[in-house]
Amino acid sequence: MIEGVFSKRTLRDAKVEPGQTALARVDFNVPLERGHVADDTRIRAALPAIELLRERGARLVLCSHLGRPKGRDPDTSLAPASECLRELLGGGVYQAPEVIGPEVRRGVSRLEPEEVLVLENTRWEPGETRNDPELAREMAEPADLFVNDAFGAAHRTHASTVGVTRYLPAVAGPLLEREVRTLSAVIESPERPLVVILGGAKVSGKIELIDRFLDLADVLLIGGAMCFSFFRAQGLATGNSLVEAEDVEPARRVLLKAEGSNCRLVLPVDLVVAESFDAAAPRREIDDTAVPEGWMGLDVGPRTREVFAGEIVAAGTVFWNGPMGVFELEPFAAGTRAIAEAVAAADGMTVVGGGDSAAALTKFGLADRVTHLSTGGGAALELLEGKPLPGVEALDDA
Repeated sequence: MIEGVFSKRTLRDAKVEPGQTALARVDFNVPLERGHVADDTRIRAALPAIELLRERGARLVLCSHLGRPKGRDPDTSLAPASECLRELLGGGVYQAPEVIGPEVRRGVSRLEPEEVLVLENTRWEPGETRNDPELAREMAEPADLFVNDAFGAAHRTHASTVGVTRYLPAVAGPLLEREVRTLSAVIESPERPLVVILGGAKVSGKIELIDRFLDLADVLLIGGAMCFSFFRAQGLATGNSLVEAEDVEPARRVLLKAEGSNCRLVLPVDLVVAESFDAAAPRREIDDTAVPEGWMGLDVGPRTREVFAGEIVAAGTVFWNGPMGVFELEPFAAGTRAIAEAVAAADGMTVVGGGDSAAALTKFGLADRVTHLSTGGGAALELLEGKPLPGVEALDDA
């Protein structure tokens, strides 16, 4: 696998003495069901960093956010994540009652080498999202080293991602390093042709990414609800399909730019439509992209699936972000399934950018068939757009 350059110190480079305390920012922002972790993918992704620190005899303090609570909220406690981690490690994992304070300091002081203390949800502290220096200082105080392994939060300037680096030697964990190297390679040194598949609902949320890839990619395939903004910009009927009024003009600008670009912009050529957003609704395939009045487009059609799959299988590098339709409803899952299968079958480097695309790969049993499945949706998109990631920039230079 081709890898991009990484210019920050990593956990491999760090000197960790037995008995020292490492504060590690991990991404335990996991789905919960009835008080238990419903998907432990992100917790498992943190294991290499955790095991590396334990092998060196470090005492570990882990911090993460979960959801977006406005203050203390028992429904967003990290206790279920701690329970999951305890099962994965076979014990030695404890849950702190708070993020900072005397109970946390006592908990850290009681840790034996290789044991783990998980702090409570960092967003229970109002200073977290403000990157409050006092909160960061108190979080860093018991530790000798800071390790950022939370790529999914690397685009946030928070106390637990940026602030703590002012007070501790700060290095990248193996997950963060691998994410940055792999995604950078998609932009900086892809095997050609570079084929990019973008789906999802809103053009405006991905307009900078589309612009970037029109300059860099060889083929850009666009599906999902966002394609209807392009069809509306072309003067086609879109029926009751999801079209945000503010997305039509950006889509028109993309179409104009694509005419003068070396990148081929490919839109769907047929659709699956239904009378309503419902698995039981009357549905049919239409052999063009003009949606009849009273109907809505909910998936790409069979000819589009074939065209898109052909481009993907011939690619040297593939990047995919966003579903082709409402894959959560089985009657409208065929487009996203076809893309997932084509990406899994491609011989080139295949990178999937988190979120719904990752959920689709998991649903179809293909998550282990791609080169790299990113753990960070927003962070991955910002890195690919060429924006600096504050959580990476704040780490010590190599």
